[in-house]
Amino acid sequence: MPKRSKEMLVDLWTSLLLVWITCAPCVSMTPLIGQSKSTQTGGSTAAASGLGEGQRLLSRAKRGWVWNQMFVLEEFSGPDPILVGRLHTDLDVGGKRIKYVLAGEGAGTIFAINELTGDIHAMKRLDREEKAEYTLTAQVVNADTDEPLEPPSEFIIKVQDINDNPPQFIEGPYRASIPEMSAVGTPVTRVTATDADDPVYGNSAKLVYSILEGQPYFSVDPNSATIKIALHEMDREMREEYLVVIQAKDMGGHMGGLSGTTTVTVTLTDINDNPPKFSKSLYDFVIPEDLPIGKTGGKVKANDRDIGDNAKSTYNIIEGDDRGVFEIATDAQTQEGILRLKKPLDFESKKTYTLKVEATNIVFEPNGGGPFKDTATVKIVVEDSDEPPIFTKPVYLLEVNENAPVNTAIGTVNGRDPDASGSLVRYSIDRHTDLERQFNINVDDGKITLAKPLDRETDLWHNITVTATEVRNHSQISRAIVAIRVMDINDNAPEFATEYEAFLCENGKPGQVIQTVSAVDKDDPIQGHYFDYRLVPEMLNNPNFTIKNNADNSISVLAKHDTFRRQKQEMYFLPIIVTDNGNPAMSSTNTLTIRVCGCSKDGIVQSCNVEAYVLPIGLSMGALIAILACIILLLVIVVLFVTLRRHKNEPLIIKDDEDVRENIIRYDDEGGGEEDTEAFDIATLQNPDGINGYLPRKDIKPDLQFMPRAGQHSGPNGVDVDEFINVRLHEADNDPTAPPYDSIQIYGYEGRGSMAGSLSSLETASSDSDQNYDYLREWGPRFRRLGELYAVGESDRET
Repeated sequence: MPKRSKEMLVDLWTSLLLVWITCAPCVSMTPLIGQSKSTQTGGSTAAASGLGEGQRLLSRAKRGWVWNQMFVLEEFSGPDPILVGRLHTDLDVGGKRIKYVLAGEGAGTIFAINELTGDIHAMKRLDREEKAEYTLTAQVVNADTDEPLEPPSEFIIKVQDINDNPPQFIEGPYRASIPEMSAVGTPVTRVTATDADDPVYGNSAKLVYSILEGQPYFSVDPNSATIKIALHEMDREMREEYLVVIQAKDMGGHMGGLSGTTTVTVTLTDINDNPPKFSKSLYDFVIPEDLPIGKTGGKVKANDRDIGDNAKSTYNIIEGDDRGVFEIATDAQTQEGILRLKKPLDFESKKTYTLKVEATNIVFEPNGGGPFKDTATVKIVVEDSDEPPIFTKPVYLLEVNENAPVNTAIGTVNGRDPDASGSLVRYSIDRHTDLERQFNINVDDGKITLAKPLDRETDLWHNITVTATEVRNHSQISRAIVAIRVMDINDNAPEFATEYEAFLCENGKPGQVIQTVSAVDKDDPIQGHYFDYRLVPEMLNNPNFTIKNNADNSISVLAKHDTFRRQKQEMYFLPIIVTDNGNPAMSSTNTLTIRVCGCSKDGIVQSCNVEAYVLPIGLSMGALIAILACIILLLVIVVLFVTLRRHKNEPLIIKDDEDVRENIIRYDDEGGGEEDTEAFDIATLQNPDGINGYLPRKDIKPDLQFMPRAGQHSGPNGVDVDEFINVRLHEADNDPTAPPYDSIQIYGYEGRGSMAGSLSSLETASSDSDQNYDYLREWGPRFRRLGELYAVGESDRET
């Protein structure tokens, strides 16, 4: 709202308020809360003079408080506090000292009362939109003692509204959509504005809507704020989006009212109101005749001004393809019609095609009168190509008898050049399909012959690939599959179906069936198999066995007597001749092995070995071997146990004669030989007490002997090793005749200077059990760990 208009409005309301305040004392106010005159403490003023006693008794009782409901104007910003109203009681007469007290909402901060006159003033600028009314309490008390003279009474101060808030569109800006070509008056959307002013007081919150931008396309209802179509046949393809500005004005739209605006973006959505249209009415394509099936031969496209699904079309060939050579499909991404081959082209049979292609929208409006369509003509010219040879059949089925002689003709394959020039064709066999080179082919006429004899029982079928190649262009090659079936001849004799091993019970009865025998034949005659069984001629009068035909291509072997014994003969061999019904007939001799076994009374075989029969306790040889193996294993375990115990009891102390430390000689001189073995005597160092102080040199020539110095004194027990070493070092350094022999001397003696003495137990006279190692802990932290180790050893031995 403009600042000057707002100031004029405030001045107007201020003038009206001053007029009301000026006239307020003159207006007879209706009391809100009070008590009758007869109930008030201290009495009240008397009635008007001139009235009799009876008249006073008949008059209506007066209330204690005299004021109406109070109002204050919002947004008042004068130089002085604004007078809201005045409180008065009829106790306020004469020289009675009373004062007015105000309490409640805003008392003392927003509202102040004159204690003497009862005038209430608004001390601050009020806003009705923040708080519309205040509830306060008034009371009259004695000015000297603050003693209440009247009960407290409650009243309300209402803040009167002025038009100080413009309308606002809380949800704006708005977006809406409507289908294109909608009828005039079709609702698009509805906007809503709010006004913070009082809707029940005046016209401050009465809103009227109008359109500022968007004519002549749209209109708005002034009361409901509904935006509607105002122009006939609005086309999305011409313009898709519109910006509409809506104004809301209070005070019923009259001059001086406040206003607010919002924008509405209206988008026209697409409907299928445009047909597809081919970019050209005639398309020309040249397609080579060797184009593979399924490959693209050309593309056509029908454009549609619509968008989305409304712009999608499907393509069909409606004329010119009686042979079904072509098909057309829609590319989902580009919406193009892809022309592809369904069958191979043949330049020699047909050189041109004229097709009529139709594009149809997949979506149509219900009231649009059917889907939109468009047609175009496609002319296709077939281009001649050098094609590979063509076989008369894709697959050839041939037959040949097994064991047929080499060079036997099996069959012929035929191929030709489909081109008009008619090139000659040469044939060959792909040797990857004939690794054993069992077949040959004539390169000129395609006749296939046998290169090796075939065996039906090894391979029943042979699949080879034959190639046909143009003579003029060797890159033009075609292939055909030739399946060769090997026909059967009777070239295999029958034989037993398995290696039979029959068992004969010693207590069997004569005529008992020992074994049923059947035969198999690798050949496969058309009339089926029939086998004839017979014993070899020298066995026709076999005294032990005979055979019986079962009429199902099998026989039964029978025993002739019951006197079979394992001690007499354990195994019998029965030769049988088997003959098939082929032409010529094939036969073979097969031997049946019959074992004599011991059986139970029920005829169940128990044992077939002679050894089991002769054992007195009835144990078999296998059982005896198992028992013997267990005994040997136990003996081995006992021997191992005794050996381990013996090694465990051997002492770990090395005997004196086994001490090999003196035999370890370490030296690094070359060519010393045996002389080095006497370079020193380590026994002297091991027992220095056994010498008299004279230590001969053995690392110099033998003819030079040095006697010990006269002033040399031996230490405790005869020798001080430290002094001995220093003497030898001095003599070696000052002897000019001694050769520079290199020698390593290893001393195994610790010395006499240690306070702890010898820690070794090798030369001690006492055993380990007699030693007490507690004194090791008293030598300091370096020997504490050693003492703990010896203490642990003693505890282990005690345990």
